[in-house]
Amino acid sequence: MSSENLCPCGTGRSYAECCGPLHAGSGPASTAVALMRSRFSAFAVGAAGYLLTSWHPDTRPAELTLDDTIAWRRLQIVDTDAGGEDDTTGVVEFRAQYIHDGSRHILHERSRFERVGGQWHYLDGEIYG
Repeated sequence: MSSENLCPCGTGRSYAECCGPLHAGSGPASTAVALMRSRFSAFAVGAAGYLLTSWHPDTRPAELTLDDTIAWRRLQIVDTDAGGEDDTTGVVEFRAQYIHDGSRHILHERSRFERVGGQWHYLDGEIYG
Protein backbone atom coordinates (compact mmCIF):
# COMPACT_ATOMS: atom_id res chain seq x y z
CA MET A 1 0.00 0.00 0.00
CA SER A 2 1.43 3.40 -0.90
CA SER A 3 1.86 6.03 1.78
CA GLU A 4 -0.54 8.26 -0.19
CA ASN A 5 -3.38 5.89 0.65
CA LEU A 6 -2.56 5.62 4.36
CA CYS A 7 -4.93 7.23 6.81
CA PRO A 8 -3.52 10.49 8.22
CA CYS A 9 -4.36 9.36 11.79
CA GLY A 10 -1.39 6.99 11.88
CA THR A 11 -3.00 3.58 12.35
CA GLY A 12 -1.18 2.20 9.32
CA ARG A 13 -4.51 1.32 7.71
CA SER A 14 -5.77 2.83 4.48
CA TYR A 15 -7.93 5.95 4.69
CA ALA A 16 -10.75 3.98 3.01
CA GLU A 17 -10.64 1.36 5.80
CA CYS A 18 -10.00 3.72 8.70
CA CYS A 19 -11.32 7.28 9.02
CA GLY A 20 -12.77 7.64 5.52
CA PRO A 21 -16.00 5.76 6.33
CA LEU A 22 -16.53 7.86 9.48
CA HIS A 23 -16.07 11.04 7.45
CA ALA A 24 -18.61 9.72 4.95
CA GLY A 25 -21.16 9.16 7.73
CA SER A 26 -21.12 5.36 7.75
CA GLY A 27 -21.49 5.25 11.52
CA PRO A 28 -20.20 6.71 14.76
CA ALA A 29 -16.71 6.25 16.18
CA SER A 30 -16.72 3.40 18.70
CA THR A 31 -14.36 5.03 21.23
CA ALA A 32 -13.06 8.46 22.19
CA VAL A 33 -9.66 7.57 20.68
CA ALA A 34 -11.31 6.54 17.40
CA LEU A 35 -13.12 9.89 17.34
CA MET A 36 -9.87 11.73 18.14
CA ARG A 37 -8.10 9.94 15.28
CA SER A 38 -10.97 10.69 12.88
CA ARG A 39 -10.97 14.36 13.87
CA PHE A 40 -7.21 14.63 13.24
CA SER A 41 -7.74 13.02 9.84
CA ALA A 42 -10.59 15.45 9.15
CA PHE A 43 -8.24 18.38 9.77
CA ALA A 44 -5.66 16.72 7.50
CA VAL A 45 -8.08 16.15 4.60
CA GLY A 46 -10.11 19.33 5.09
CA ALA A 47 -13.39 17.74 6.23
CA ALA A 48 -14.79 20.74 8.14
CA GLY A 49 -18.34 19.38 8.04
CA TYR A 50 -17.29 16.22 9.85
CA LEU A 51 -15.45 18.26 12.48
CA LEU A 52 -18.61 20.27 13.19
CA THR A 53 -20.86 17.21 13.43
CA SER A 54 -18.40 15.45 15.75
CA TRP A 55 -18.25 18.48 18.07
CA HIS A 56 -20.34 18.44 21.25
CA PRO A 57 -23.59 20.44 20.80
CA ASP A 58 -22.82 22.56 23.90
CA THR A 59 -19.40 23.72 22.65
CA ARG A 60 -19.71 23.48 18.84
CA PRO A 61 -18.91 26.69 16.96
CA ALA A 62 -21.53 27.99 14.54
CA GLU A 63 -19.07 27.57 11.68
CA LEU A 64 -15.55 26.37 11.09
CA THR A 65 -13.08 27.55 8.47
CA LEU A 66 -9.94 25.46 8.13
CA ASP A 67 -6.63 27.13 7.37
CA ASP A 68 -5.39 25.54 4.16
CA THR A 69 -1.86 26.83 4.83
CA ILE A 70 -1.55 24.29 7.66
CA ALA A 71 -0.51 20.75 6.73
CA TRP A 72 -1.31 18.23 9.48
CA ARG A 73 1.41 15.55 9.43
CA ARG A 74 1.41 13.20 12.41
CA LEU A 75 -0.72 12.23 15.39
CA GLN A 76 0.65 10.73 18.59
CA ILE A 77 -1.75 9.51 21.28
CA VAL A 78 -0.02 10.24 24.60
CA ASP A 79 -2.58 9.08 27.17
CA THR A 80 -6.21 8.07 27.55
CA ASP A 81 -8.63 7.94 30.45
CA ALA A 82 -11.86 5.99 29.92
CA GLY A 83 -13.55 6.67 26.56
CA GLY A 84 -14.19 3.02 25.78
CA GLU A 85 -17.18 1.45 24.07
CA ASP A 86 -19.10 1.24 27.37
CA ASP A 87 -18.12 4.65 28.79
CA THR A 88 -20.01 7.93 28.58
CA THR A 89 -16.97 10.21 28.97
CA GLY A 90 -13.33 10.00 28.07
CA VAL A 91 -10.10 11.93 27.85
CA VAL A 92 -7.47 11.66 25.10
CA GLU A 93 -4.15 13.45 25.36
CA PHE A 94 -2.37 13.85 22.04
CA ARG A 95 0.40 15.61 20.16
CA ALA A 96 -0.33 16.63 16.59
CA GLN A 97 2.51 17.70 14.33
CA TYR A 98 1.80 20.24 11.63
CA ILE A 99 3.65 22.45 9.16
CA HIS A 100 2.79 26.14 8.90
CA ASP A 101 4.75 28.76 6.97
CA GLY A 102 7.50 26.20 6.36
CA SER A 103 8.04 25.48 10.08
CA ARG A 104 7.16 22.39 12.08
CA HIS A 105 4.89 22.88 15.10
CA ILE A 106 3.31 20.63 17.72
CA LEU A 107 -0.19 21.00 19.15
CA HIS A 108 -0.29 19.24 22.55
CA GLU A 109 -3.81 18.94 23.94
CA ARG A 110 -5.72 16.96 26.54
CA SER A 111 -9.22 16.64 25.03
CA ARG A 112 -12.46 15.72 26.74
CA PHE A 113 -15.09 13.65 24.97
CA GLU A 114 -18.67 12.81 25.88
CA ARG A 115 -21.14 10.37 24.40
CA VAL A 116 -24.38 12.12 23.35
CA GLY A 117 -27.22 10.11 21.87
CA GLY A 118 -24.96 7.08 21.57
CA GLN A 119 -22.23 8.96 19.66
CA TRP A 120 -18.89 10.29 20.85
CA HIS A 121 -18.39 14.05 20.58
CA TYR A 122 -15.41 16.33 21.20
CA LEU A 123 -16.32 18.52 24.20
CA ASP A 124 -13.24 20.70 24.77
CA GLY A 125 -9.54 20.53 25.49
CA GLU A 126 -6.67 21.97 27.45
CA ILE A 127 -3.74 23.03 25.30
CA TYR A 128 -0.23 22.64 26.71
CA GLY A 129 2.85 24.75 26.03
